[in-house]
Amino acid sequence: MVDMEKWTETRRFTPEKMAAAREILEEIKKGTDVFIAIRKNPMPGVGYLAKHTLVEAYRRLVSSGEWTEDIELFKRIRLKPVRTLSGVTTVTVLTGPHACPGECIFCPNDTRLPKSYLYGEPGAMRGMQNDFDPYMQTASRLEALDAVGHPVDKIELLILGGTFTAYEPEYQEWFIRRCFDAMNGFDSSGMEEAHRFNEGATHRNVGLVIETRPDEITPAVLTHLRELGVTKVQIGAQSLDDRLLQINKRGHTAGDTLRAVGMLRAAGFKVVLHWMPNLLGATLESDREDFVRLWNDGYCPDELKIYPTQLVEKSELYDIWQKGGYVPYTTDELIQLIADLKNTIPRYCRVNRVIRDIPSNLIAAGNKRSSLRMDVKEELDRRGQHCQCVRCREVRGEQIKPDELVFHDLAYDTPASQEHFLSFDTPQDKLTGYLRLSLPDFTQNTDVRQAMPDLKDAAIIREVHVFGQSLPVGSDEAGAAQHTGLGTTFLAEAERIAREKGYARLAVIAAVGTRLYYNKRGFERGTHYFVKELSQVQS
Repeated sequence: MVDMEKWTETRRFTPEKMAAAREILEEIKKGTDVFIAIRKNPMPGVGYLAKHTLVEAYRRLVSSGEWTEDIELFKRIRLKPVRTLSGVTTVTVLTGPHACPGECIFCPNDTRLPKSYLYGEPGAMRGMQNDFDPYMQTASRLEALDAVGHPVDKIELLILGGTFTAYEPEYQEWFIRRCFDAMNGFDSSGMEEAHRFNEGATHRNVGLVIETRPDEITPAVLTHLRELGVTKVQIGAQSLDDRLLQINKRGHTAGDTLRAVGMLRAAGFKVVLHWMPNLLGATLESDREDFVRLWNDGYCPDELKIYPTQLVEKSELYDIWQKGGYVPYTTDELIQLIADLKNTIPRYCRVNRVIRDIPSNLIAAGNKRSSLRMDVKEELDRRGQHCQCVRCREVRGEQIKPDELVFHDLAYDTPASQEHFLSFDTPQDKLTGYLRLSLPDFTQNTDVRQAMPDLKDAAIIREVHVFGQSLPVGSDEAGAAQHTGLGTTFLAEAERIAREKGYARLAVIAAVGTRLYYNKRGFERGTHYFVKELSQVQS
């Protein structure tokens, strides 16, 4: 729980600073640009005030009753509002240094960090600054986000560190429990207590993400992840070409990735795949062919991270490059390649990233631009094309009119299920929210269902998400997509489809902080999921 009194004290919020901040806020209220107002009113001996100072001043003025709440003003002074425009606030933490089962030639080997991470990456630096302590990382991130105006009541916890499932189970449980303790504001006696308290906590966990390798996924691992509260799994596919996987010493096959994705989907997890163009042995043409396999061969990830291979020291690939055995793509080649690919991504997939956040001074050769996503968008604009992925269509901070929204049901097949991507879109084709419904083939992945008794005869809701600036639980805002009943409408439609398709029950992979939401909507607490018996519902 954020201790605002302590946070404010550490910033020495003096009366002089309050007066200066108030003057700036008055300027902004009149319509002056935020940064112009800040520069027009430097504080003697201090200089330009930071945005978090304006946020704190605004909060004090409102709480004291001097000012009435001004949502539009608050939006303008919030730092990096895009961070929470997807509807939740993401908090990223990093596990401690640990060996990895893989021997990939492109991975750096910095013993100070988990395998594949580099000193200088923002997430890595925050982890090191907090001695990789999960409580400290989570608490400090919550405080920092709150101080600059972001809502911190709905938290997606993103745990980075390479192969999370390769850590000892005791470490996994301790790490996640301490993250929950930081969100809850007290030291729990165990995971069950930490979870139970978080169901109604100030900082509720609405999504829990880990990353691992395809060959680490088993029914037993998935059961353990559900016990920890995990709802989304990132998988390093890297390539779907067995020849490239072998050349780059990845240690698994494309078949392993397909099996892992199938098991994850059967267990209701959201699936994020990492894909790497420009591996050793790849060409621009082979990368284009490989990308098509993501959709044509049944992987069909819910989310995708495109991570072009980045040449860094302390990696085997660096040694190969020095001997002339590897040539990185140029920036322009990457822009053209990714622009070609983004134009083909299905509407049910979200592209989270198109480049890793590695400082340019750590990249030996090849592309060093961190703005690759923007460069690709500019190229698509130049071509008169646009990407239709979830991220590119999100409504974000735009105002919506609920009565104008159009409902869509996009169905697609995977090797072991039929998936339904239910969405509400604006007349301009902006995405306001969606639900992912999985209708499994019960002849496939039977070992997963045997390990998860809640899934017997069940269709599965794998995700419900409503976009727009993240709003506090129980609040609303005119024209905002959140808290307008879209989620309840999605659930009713999912029930209808599952019942018509002959499924006896409907299961949902609920994050800890969303359990009460589903309980209020007729779902009962099971062992690992929330379940509704469809036979009890009248059609």
